[in-house]
Amino acid sequence: MDTLAWLAFASLAAWAWLLLGQGFFWRTDQRLPPTTRGMGHARGEPLGEPGTPIGGHVREEPAGKPDVPVIRHAREEPTVWPRVVVVVPARDEAGVLPLSLPSLLTQDYPGVAEVVLVDDGSTDGTGALAVELAGRCGGLPLTVASPGEPEPGWTGKLWALRHGMALARARGPEFLLLTDADIAHEPDSLRLLVSAAMENDLDLVSQMARLRVESTWERLVVPAFVYFFAQLYPFRWINRARPRATAAAGGCVLLRTETAVAAGVPESIRQAVIDDVSLARAVRRAGGRIWLGLAERVESVRPYPGLGELWRMVARSAYAQLRHSPPLLLGTVAGLVVVYLVPPVALVAGAAAGNAPAAWAGGAAWAAMAGSYVPMLRHYRQPLWLAPLLPFTAFLYLLMTVDSAVQHHRGRGAAWKGRTYARPEAAPDR
Repeated sequence: MDTLAWLAFASLAAWAWLLLGQGFFWRTDQRLPPTTRGMGHARGEPLGEPGTPIGGHVREEPAGKPDVPVIRHAREEPTVWPRVVVVVPARDEAGVLPLSLPSLLTQDYPGVAEVVLVDDGSTDGTGALAVELAGRCGGLPLTVASPGEPEPGWTGKLWALRHGMALARARGPEFLLLTDADIAHEPDSLRLLVSAAMENDLDLVSQMARLRVESTWERLVVPAFVYFFAQLYPFRWINRARPRATAAAGGCVLLRTETAVAAGVPESIRQAVIDDVSLARAVRRAGGRIWLGLAERVESVRPYPGLGELWRMVARSAYAQLRHSPPLLLGTVAGLVVVYLVPPVALVAGAAAGNAPAAWAGGAAWAAMAGSYVPMLRHYRQPLWLAPLLPFTAFLYLLMTVDSAVQHHRGRGAAWKGRTYARPEAAPDR
């Protein structure tokens, strides 16, 4: 066999291992843990009906049977619900706040809860808009605070979280809900999160919010973003009694307050750009139990209409994920080429040159790749013809990763919302 055929067989072997040995990352059935503390849903009843509004949007069901998860609940509720404070770091979020903040203020939570929004140096009137929205829709009490500019050694979001968590802890809550300003929650979201944490004795419950998928570039890039994240951090490995991986999704994190104190967060991770993974690892080091899965009741309302916005979202933290290591960068690029780019090249070039082994192995690897992507496309209610385009999307991610490294070595580091962190700290392993 020639070099192309060997590469094609190497890619096929890699896909065989990924599908069977990487925590079944491609499955999308890791949803909020079932509980016996009911939320008013009968056993086997889908959460949410067609046309249910969330964050100002109405969720439409596709033709045929929707991919709607079922969470099992009894009707009995706990007699005492813990106090919760919702902490929302926000910087220049006036564009999305009307779609997200009302969904937090109107949470149907039986216990005591309130919202603390930390206006992190916004220039677009975010804080004033939050006060206006609270006056308009009522619901949970809202506190708007501003921490000032970050001190040296802090990334902006974690500096805002530090201020918000300190204010929250003064209220004596048992749980903190850390959620981004672009995340909208359906009315029972907080009840479900708290119930799952209490029933399953979890210290951190995190859900990967359903990201917006409306534009052409969002359809190409966004489902793949979650797919690649799950491949890197298989949810099953994270949720095992003896975990093999640790991660969280920063848009929606329910955190036990005493565990946050024991883990020293956010001070212990103050330089992290990938703050969600760093937070989860700090909690795990403190002995906390973690759960991560896909959300159905939590959605991002932030639009990424063009490739530029999506590119910046990925590139700002891609090289930090590789610990700013050139050898890891080279290994990642080589891995992406062999696993994602070789299969279509081998199939097309092998068929054109009459190289049957290369064409067969390349085609089989491409089919395995596309098949593994189908569950994620169904989760995002996207057409399945996007599955064979995954190599193109992977090539975009390769370029974004390389660009992230180039920007770092030019001293621009991770840039977000007008701030640049020249040498941010990667998520620590220990």
